Amino acid sequence: MRRKISRITHKNIKPYGQIIDSGCAKTQSDGSGWGILVRSRSSGWRIAYLILKKRKMSRLESHPDTLETFEPVKGKAVIALAPRKYPERLKYFYLDKPIVLNKSVWHALATISKETHMKIFENIKVKCVYRKLKTTLLALTVFATLASCSGCLFAASQDKKGPAFSLYYPGTEDIVDYERYGKFIAPGTFEYKYKMTDKEGLAKASGEGIDPNMDVTKDPVYIELKNAGRLKGGHWEHIGTKDLQADFFVWATAYKENPGVRLYFTGRALEAAGLYVQALKAYRAAMILYPDAACWNKSATWTWLIGPASWSAAINLIRMHPELDVKLSGAYVVADAAIGGDPAKNRVAITPGKMIRYTEEGRKRDSIDIMKLKVVERRGGRVACVKYENGQWGMEVDGKPFFVKGMQYSPTRVGMDYKWNWMEADEDGNGSNDVAYQAWVDKNGNNKRDEDEALEGDFKLLKDMGCNTIRIFNTYNINKELLRDLSKRYGIKVFILDPLGAYTVHSGADWAKGTDYNSEEQRKRMMDFVRKTVIELKDEEWLLGYILGNENNMSCDYTGVNASRTRASSQPEIYAKFLNDVAAMVHSLDPEHPVGIGNMGLGLVEYYAKYAPEIDFIGVNDYPGSYGFGSLWTVARRMIDRPILITEFGCDAYATEIGPDEESQAIYLKNAWEDIVYNSAGNPGEGNSIGGIVFEWLDEWWKDTRGDPLGTQSEEPTFEMAFPDGYSQEEWIGIVGQGSGGQSPFLRSPRKSYYMLKELWLRSAH
Repeated sequence: MRRKISRITHKNIKPYGQIIDSGCAKTQSDGSGWGILVRSRSSGWRIAYLILKKRKMSRLESHPDTLETFEPVKGKAVIALAPRKYPERLKYFYLDKPIVLNKSVWHALATISKETHMKIFENIKVKCVYRKLKTTLLALTVFATLASCSGCLFAASQDKKGPAFSLYYPGTEDIVDYERYGKFIAPGTFEYKYKMTDKEGLAKASGEGIDPNMDVTKDPVYIELKNAGRLKGGHWEHIGTKDLQADFFVWATAYKENPGVRLYFTGRALEAAGLYVQALKAYRAAMILYPDAACWNKSATWTWLIGPASWSAAINLIRMHPELDVKLSGAYVVADAAIGGDPAKNRVAITPGKMIRYTEEGRKRDSIDIMKLKVVERRGGRVACVKYENGQWGMEVDGKPFFVKGMQYSPTRVGMDYKWNWMEADEDGNGSNDVAYQAWVDKNGNNKRDEDEALEGDFKLLKDMGCNTIRIFNTYNINKELLRDLSKRYGIKVFILDPLGAYTVHSGADWAKGTDYNSEEQRKRMMDFVRKTVIELKDEEWLLGYILGNENNMSCDYTGVNASRTRASSQPEIYAKFLNDVAAMVHSLDPEHPVGIGNMGLGLVEYYAKYAPEIDFIGVNDYPGSYGFGSLWTVARRMIDRPILITEFGCDAYATEIGPDEESQAIYLKNAWEDIVYNSAGNPGEGNSIGGIVFEWLDEWWKDTRGDPLGTQSEEPTFEMAFPDGYSQEEWIGIVGQGSGGQSPFLRSPRKSYYMLKELWLRSAH
């Protein structure tokens, strides 16, 4: 059972006590600066220093005759609290602030670090009352709703020392030959299934934990861990914990779970432990044996399909670990997920493919110098998408290869929203653009500018990290002189994005009804604005190309209007034809720059392939998880013969109910970027990647639109997403922070992601 944990605030702690800070202390009127928080009679007080090592809560404690403070010093802990009269009404809090508890409040503590240190004040004569909990609670279970089918995937182990443990029976084959033990029926269709003819042979080949092998309970280590109590708790509590071996055994024996789901998360446990061969076998088994497997997301609003997820997991694992010397050849998955999430209506077509040997020699053979390849198709002029003689795609600027190392650049001042135009920002009135030239790096994190913190500006910081492209929207006045300097002095180009009706921008549509691509009047408004933009900007040296729309294709809700407030997904043919008309108009005005579509994933791409031949590249916004984009490149290549630009990828830097988490953000972006490069022309992947644009540069504090003040950086999860904690913190998604917000729009606090991308981007040739 998972339990919600809250970050302590003055409001939610009030029934139990107070935070020890100035928020509720009444300051003395004598000007001394002292504030009295609480008063209490005592026969004397004592200070204790607690080193907490227990991870379980088995009983509650109450002190009827004393207040008690808890002041965290080191580590992380969870505190459970309940009112005196209702000990069963427990609430859980992340103990990251000093607090004082009222008398008789029930409480329990557990560490979520190796150990937690804290200072405690209480009456020297302490009366203790204890109450046993009906269920022992594991702190890790309480503090993190870790696993869900929403795609909450954890980064693979980065340990280079080898596997965390060994298997008692790993199987007789590293690459399981399924055709030796059965037959594929109707591969590539929705009637696909695998008919097993030699169950015993397949079990021996697969090894423990991989269906149909059910011998994992015979593993002596399994018995040992079970007797030691390490396998307690539900299987959803055993994802991403530090006890990797327990995670594996618990998932491998979760026989009441859907078998495909069980195998997929068994694979995740094996991958995290560094047992990559066995993990790959788990993903293959899930895909081949249980093609229709699915599970619900956290809020039980839609189902998550295991077939395509396992395919992507296998692709990512093979790419990230070339030392396995294997390649998945000929595999393909087509999924048809029912709107509303009814698992009975889901359909999955599996083409199993084959696992083949792929050695370093083969990888070198597939790595090609694109400069030696002949260009057979050019879409554009001075800036062009180019197709090489081997069928791969690239991009050129002035005849030279260009790979997009991009950034979504839309900085906002704290206290303002998206209407704040950074191109006109001059808050200090000195005639110099605030963000472009006046930004400075807060090196010591003290939220003020010190003598050694020079004015650098975002343009220099972007150049220094190797960024060569930014994406901006044409929804405000564009300062051409500023962008000319960006290009001339800093070597950075610009993609211009027109929303094409997203959020009803430029369509004039009613918000409740959404942009209607059947409306001649609305189409004319959008076309006219794009025409105006192209005429004004087409001759600018900094222009890289045009992007039409931004996630306009997202699925419809019951009103027929999607989250981007358009009807594109319910009018796919009309929308695709309109895109083609707009792109053709742009080409007629400006034949020198390519035109792409800004899409959410690959939805509607089959319509673009059929009805929008004028589109030069497919821009994809995708946030697939901590491992990379998986099957996206293969699916895209089969759907349309165009290059793919990842127009948005990113991850927040905040872990729900824990706090800032720069490390997970950096790992997520690193794996994504390496996947983007792996699938570019001349590399062993699909060869249709022309780069990616990180979302985004700077934290925007207005993003949480549920009533959160514009001047506050919200710590509440916005919605479920395939980020390391399973949620998106929309106001923490920048690779650069704004500190406490008091020095906005000038202060910059680069995160680990900035320096990681800097290392990768400066290393690449183009």
